[in-house]
Amino acid sequence: MVGRKNVVFGFLFLVLTAALGPYMILQSESVGEAQAARNAAMSELRLRVDGGFMNEDTLETMSPDQIARENARAILALNTGLNARAPIDAIKSGPHAHGNLESLLNIVVGVVLVFLAVPLWFKQAISWIFILGTLLHSGALYLAVFGFGWAGTVLETGVGPALILLGLLLAGIAALIGFRAQPVHD
Repeated sequence: MVGRKNVVFGFLFLVLTAALGPYMILQSESVGEAQAARNAAMSELRLRVDGGFMNEDTLETMSPDQIARENARAILALNTGLNARAPIDAIKSGPHAHGNLESLLNIVVGVVLVFLAVPLWFKQAISWIFILGTLLHSGALYLAVFGFGWAGTVLETGVGPALILLGLLLAGIAALIGFRAQPVHD
């Protein structure tokens, strides 16, 4: 059964990419601290704005220099909050989302391959194209997040997504030519 390797690969790769969810939760503690600091600084700035930039201690209008410092402090706290979230967002939008999608795509293709009455070499090509496309796309995204610099170089080539698209095209052609209602024995 040609599609078996895609089904097995899809489930195993899904475990790997889905495991990024708990990893992101573990990383979110520092995000919570940065968000709390950001909220406090923004609330303080909001109070200053609503109070006409009055100094609470002297009840005098703050100097332009004091206002600039308050604004800078709030902007830096906002930036710290955004920077703390960036690594989690990079995982969520990259290897987590793409990896889960491409895992499921491999599972579906593996099942569909069982119902295709096309030459064995054509089914094998479709099967391996999907596996390689997944490894060179979401697999490289996964490795890039964990500091493997060469994975970013692989991603820049665009080979992984191109292979996934080629696999989709070939699977569509194979389905048009030889899709059957019953499993095909190769």
